[in-house]
Amino acid sequence: MTFQPFSQCDAKWRIGALLALLCASFWLTAPAHAADEPDLIFRRSTVFKWLSPNDKLATYGVDDPEVEGVSCHFTVPERGGYKGWLGLAEEVSDISLACRQIGPINFKAKSAQGEDMFRQRRSMFFKKMQIVRGCDAKRNVLVYMVYSDRIIEGSPKNSTSSVPIMPWGADAVIQKCGDFIR
Repeated sequence: MTFQPFSQCDAKWRIGALLALLCASFWLTAPAHAADEPDLIFRRSTVFKWLSPNDKLATYGVDDPEVEGVSCHFTVPERGGYKGWLGLAEEVSDISLACRQIGPINFKAKSAQGEDMFRQRRSMFFKKMQIVRGCDAKRNVLVYMVYSDRIIEGSPKNSTSSVPIMPWGADAVIQKCGDFIR
């Protein structure tokens, strides 16, 4: 077997393929979401790495796009290292969630039980995190659940947060969440 050096054409092809892969990884890891892009509140390092970015926990805030007066905060682990830095690492499914009423509740439209409120990719392929919204009509409480899934195999790890619909201000009219479920 003889060794043949790469030609300039081969080198250009490989560089082009690498650039295409990087562009595709950016496009595929861009968040797909029902709500606006979440606001980063803060990050804390959890694992120190010498020559690459640290593993971190990041806390984000997002407003419910269909229910005015409700905000959720979630904390997700973010992988460091070179794979994490390039967006190639698959993130773990440990996500915590807290949702609260921050003003008068106003439903913008009817929605289905378990409808996506927010979703975001958690790996280059197939894995995403979702925050879904439901209504406990008997108690007039909005219920939010966060979980992650994959096409092949999901994760049972999840977190739930409840938002009782309470009066806000002197002339508050309390809406019933059950009236806005299709």
